[in-house]
Amino acid sequence: MNGFIRIRRGTGAVARYVRSAPGTYVWLLILFVTTVALHHMPPEFEDQFLRQRSTNIRELSNNPVRVLVASAMWIDSGHWLPYAALYTVFHAQAERWLGTLRWLLVCVAAHALATLISEGALLWAVRGGVAPVGAVNTLDVGVSYALAGVMGVLTYRIATPWRYLYAAVVLAGYGVPLLTGRTFTDLGHVTAVLLGLGCHPLVKGRGEAWNPKETLAVLRR
Repeated sequence: MNGFIRIRRGTGAVARYVRSAPGTYVWLLILFVTTVALHHMPPEFEDQFLRQRSTNIRELSNNPVRVLVASAMWIDSGHWLPYAALYTVFHAQAERWLGTLRWLLVCVAAHALATLISEGALLWAVRGGVAPVGAVNTLDVGVSYALAGVMGVLTYRIATPWRYLYAAVVLAGYGVPLLTGRTFTDLGHVTAVLLGLGCHPLVKGRGEAWNPKETLAVLRR
């Protein structure tokens, strides 16, 4: 009986947490459905299908709004569970803190602007002969820019001095690949983090910052 009560309480707690971040979990549900759909596609059809929804230079030139929306609904890796964990840790926390509308504004800004900036840099490289002409049709779908932007804005959720450590870790996590790999995707990730940091006006009035030291003190009691 006690075990049943604990399970019921745990299920209720999970349900309340999901309801507190509806945008995050609706998005995750969409990604689950599209990931399952990808697993049922022949490999050659999957590649063509995703390229039509890719935010590459060719598609952005023809259908910018459509591909910006469509590209955020697919995961090219085909692995949904890691994103479920990342969405719960970052997106859900940001949505609960900022509210759904402000969280969505951060996601849209990071996804759209980081895409346009990184693809603009790639176009400049193609025209300058640094990148191959075929790069205009590069496969580029996914939700990582929005995630990076949310990770950036969550900096303001943490009290100082812990805030600076968190920001340094996030910037290093995305900055090192840019310095070593220098791909347009790496540029997009760093841009998205900076855009998230630039969303500071959206955090005003959202309550006091979380202090890890206070949480540790409570856990020790």
